Amino acid sequence: MANNPQAKKRIRQTARRSAVNTARVSRIRTFVRKVEEAIASGNKAAAEAALAVVQPELMRGAVKGVMHKSTASRKVSRLTRRVKAMA
Repeated sequence: MANNPQAKKRIRQTARRSAVNTARVSRIRTFVRKVEEAIASGNKAAAEAALAVVQPELMRGAVKGVMHKSTASRKVSRLTRRVKAMA
């Protein structure tokens, strides 16, 4: 257990950052789910609109460090490919 003041402070900071990062990842997942639901429903206009919203969110997640840059790029690429493939 933390015994010195700095270690106690680091525990407080880590808890605060973890809460922010968890919220950010949850927000990204929600946006990705909205794109996937639009794809499943077959509504291309809604899928494109949702994709336009999720793309900056994913990249912001990469910049903020909640996911790797390559992971964010891969997710954007795969979602874009699925939206383009819609009839």
